[in-house]
Amino acid sequence: MTARDAIGRLFEPGDRPRWQADLLLIAKIVLVIYAVFVVFGLVLGLSVNGVVSTLRRVTFFAAVYALLTLALNLHWGYTGLFNIGVAGFMAVGVYSMAILTASPDASPGGFGLPLWVGVLGGMAAAAVVGLIAALPALRLRADYFAIVTLGFSEIVRLSLLSASLREFEVAGRELGTGGGSGITFTGTQSIVDWLFYPGGDRRADPTVVGEFLFGVGDLLGVQSTVVRSGMYTVLLLVCVVALYALLSRIAYSPFGRVLKAIREDELAARSLGKPTDRVKIKVFMLGCALMGLAGMLWQGGRGFVTPESFMPILTFYVFVALIVGGSGSNTGSVIGGFVFAAALWEGPPFVQRIVRANLDARAPPTIYDAAVELGSLDPLPLLGYAVGNVDQLRFMIVGLVLILLMLWRPDGLLGHRTETAAATDLSKRPTTAAAADGGETDE
Repeated sequence: MTARDAIGRLFEPGDRPRWQADLLLIAKIVLVIYAVFVVFGLVLGLSVNGVVSTLRRVTFFAAVYALLTLALNLHWGYTGLFNIGVAGFMAVGVYSMAILTASPDASPGGFGLPLWVGVLGGMAAAAVVGLIAALPALRLRADYFAIVTLGFSEIVRLSLLSASLREFEVAGRELGTGGGSGITFTGTQSIVDWLFYPGGDRRADPTVVGEFLFGVGDLLGVQSTVVRSGMYTVLLLVCVVALYALLSRIAYSPFGRVLKAIREDELAARSLGKPTDRVKIKVFMLGCALMGLAGMLWQGGRGFVTPESFMPILTFYVFVALIVGGSGSNTGSVIGGFVFAAALWEGPPFVQRIVRANLDARAPPTIYDAAVELGSLDPLPLLGYAVGNVDQLRFMIVGLVLILLMLWRPDGLLGHRTETAAATDLSKRPTTAAAADGGETDE
């Protein structure tokens, strides 16, 4: 058995129903990731609070990238729309929510509306901006469509930086994006404060639920800030499950089959009477709204945002997560988000902490100096240089992973799977032997 066959067998569903096999596969991968971080965290000498905090960070970024990857999979994996303006649509959602919820007395000010209004308004704004981008661009070829979405994303970011939008007046009310200084608003993480404190006021005594969870945290040696952040991470996981269920329902619906037909051959789908342009606009708006939601739950959680949070490299990261998991598979999108967050986002800084805590690995000024000392059979300078430049090393690791994927799994971890077009999985029919006259044996 070759290595490629062994990896392929690992991701096969076996005799279980597909949804059970998918859940089991996700659980296995998450447990392996957690086990690796716990073991190396103990080696690093982290306390219980440090280990739990590390797992929370990994889970938080895994959930965020899973949300973004699921939304991108709806565009690229199911419809073939090559949208590389993910960061721009996230920015539209976050800034719309910020302007709607920021205090009128702040600088720049906002409308001071409730948070739920801001979230819905942010999703609606991202969908409308997606419509504006889609109307002139959807008739373009895939490569030109990608250029348009990338340019549109940069137009959004540069507009947020412009001095003309820093502060402006609408109907006698002072509003603005804050330019490069950003804008302060009611963060989405304040949602969990309503669970821990009466009225969401942190200055008040904790609620019954807050006292219980804080008490459990004290018993395990976990700080209250980690408990609160952990609850917000649980909220993100709930959003991942809800979005996964919604998009899986869409994928197996007649609307989803039209999406796949457009992806495979749009001309053929149109010749069968399918309104392909209208379908593409609908799915593009839906995907943009979900990207706006993911942006609000991520960048909007801090209650402060600047345009620099939406650089084009963010879109590249989401595409890497989707390529790792495999486009055209919602399960692959979730797994890709977890693997990317653990191995490529949080993994390198975590290894850096382990090396610095346990080895006296000084960093030479250049990699040439490190290579020279390696010639004298001393690997520590090269290791010190690597951990001292972990941010640059992260890009090299991403490139190496992509090369290996193209060699061993060009469709990603789960992108090779075929999804049943019919509402009923015909491959699961009872395998009764055919009678000699061509009928079933039980006839």
